[in-house]
Amino acid sequence: MGKYILGCIGLLVVGIIILVIIGFAMGADTYNRLVTLRQGVDAGWAEVENQYQRRADLIPNLVQTVSGAANFEKSTLTEITEARASVGQVKLDPSQAPTDPAKLQQFEQAQSSLGGALSRLLVVAERYPDLKANQDFQDLQAQLEGTENRITTARNHFNQAAQGYNTAVQVFPANLFAGMFGFTTRPYFQSKAGSDVPPPVHFDFTTPTNAAPAH
Repeated sequence: MGKYILGCIGLLVVGIIILVIIGFAMGADTYNRLVTLRQGVDAGWAEVENQYQRRADLIPNLVQTVSGAANFEKSTLTEITEARASVGQVKLDPSQAPTDPAKLQQFEQAQSSLGGALSRLLVVAERYPDLKANQDFQDLQAQLEGTENRITTARNHFNQAAQGYNTAVQVFPANLFAGMFGFTTRPYFQSKAGSDVPPPVHFDFTTPTNAAPAH
C-alpha cells in the first residue's frame, strides 16, 4: 500500500511539473506575442506623432508667407499661431503610445483645433489672388495637403494596431498572463463624422480677372 501511495504521489508530482512546464511555455509564447503587438502599436503612434509634427513644422512658413499679403486678416493668423502653441503644450511620449484615454483625447482635441484653424486660414487665402499665385504658397499648400493625407493614414494604421493588441490582451488565455506581465489596453483615436476624409486644403490657383483682395 505504501508503494502504491508513493507511486501515486510520484505521478502527481510529475503531472504538476508537466503542467508547470506547459504553463511556462504558454506564458512565454503569450508574452513574446504581446510584446510584438505592443511594439506595433508604439511604432504606429510614432508615425502619427511624426506626421502631426510635420504639419506643425510647415505652419510657421505658411504664416510668414500669407502675412506678406496686403491686408491679410490678422485674426486668422493669430488663431492658427495660438492653436499651434496649444498643440505644443500637450506633451506625450512620441515613442510610446499613450495608455490614458483622457490624455489621448486632449492631444486629439488640440490637433483638431489646429487642423480647423489651418483650414480656415487657407479658406481666407482663397480671397487673395496674388497670394494664391505665389509659388511658395502653392508649394506649402501641396505639402500640407499631402501631410493631411498621411495623418489620416497614420491614424488608421495606429487604430488597427491598437485594436489587434487590445484584442490579444483581452482574449483567453492571453488575458490570464497580460495583467501579470503588465500589458494593458491602449486607447484609440475616436472617429468623428467625416474624419476619414482629410480637411480640404486644395485650391484652384487660376486667378479671376475681376477678383480683388478683401479689406
